[in-house]
Amino acid sequence: SGDTNKECLMESIIRPTGALNSTTVTISPSNHYGQPENGIIQDPIVVPAPKLMCLVYTMADAHANRIRAMQQTWAGGCDGFLAFSTESDPRLPAISLEHEGPEAYKNMWQKVRSIWKFVGTHYIDDYDWFFIGGDDLFVLPHNLKTYLASLAHKDGTDPKTKEYFVGRRFNEGSYFNSGGAGYTLSRATLRKFLANMEDAQHCAAKQRTSMEDVMIARCLSHLGIHFTDTRDARGRERFHPFAPGSHLHWTPPKPGERDWYEDYNKEWGILEGKDCCAPDSVSFHYIKKASMVRHMQALLYSCDLEDQ
Repeated sequence: SGDTNKECLMESIIRPTGALNSTTVTISPSNHYGQPENGIIQDPIVVPAPKLMCLVYTMADAHANRIRAMQQTWAGGCDGFLAFSTESDPRLPAISLEHEGPEAYKNMWQKVRSIWKFVGTHYIDDYDWFFIGGDDLFVLPHNLKTYLASLAHKDGTDPKTKEYFVGRRFNEGSYFNSGGAGYTLSRATLRKFLANMEDAQHCAAKQRTSMEDVMIARCLSHLGIHFTDTRDARGRERFHPFAPGSHLHWTPPKPGERDWYEDYNKEWGILEGKDCCAPDSVSFHYIKKASMVRHMQALLYSCDLEDQ
């Protein structure tokens, strides 16, 4: 099958929107789904890059491989990076947090609650946006900052005061942003969540479940905070719950068969082939091997994909 991840990056023309540590971003305020309604394509604008904190949840056995690979590649593009783990390690840095109940996949929600509480207590005034996901994510932080800056500019808002909940929207009876693809809270959203997170009825403060993405969406929805449609002007997705090659080669299920991914996307549809993924894509899930993290970083930042 060859290198299908590389194939997707080439076919969908996925590129970083700027240098990893650039202090500015070049935004296209009309490159949002449903824009421009008046048919005017705005020229790109250079604005200061927003401050972004990236958070990942992990386990100690991933420190030496996955987390180290992240730290040596894309995490450098985040203004702050913290791993939350079963053991602390200041070199990464990784922090072990206490949370309700066992350290188990089926108790992921309590782990994520403890992360948001910690980050909100110590870092809320240091960053504009907070991105969270698992340890098998590959992220293009400059693309995320560019998208977030474009979103705020389009809306004429400030993430310090305007609530946003940004990621890959799914609908499985209720709306939520895919935890696998990672999602982002604006500072205002994190502040509001912190003030309401102990609400047992609406914010599942005591619940033990793996579905942290569904739980936080339910809580935020109760607080009047809903998902952002993060597609580009041509309807291509930016946040991805699978690896690049899986999206490029995804096909609908045969008649009579069901596919949860198709079900969760029925409202919006799924673009196939090279239209699976926006050129300014932000995140990909299931990048499990440290070697693949480094490979994708090299493809995106060191190789000239056009010349291959």
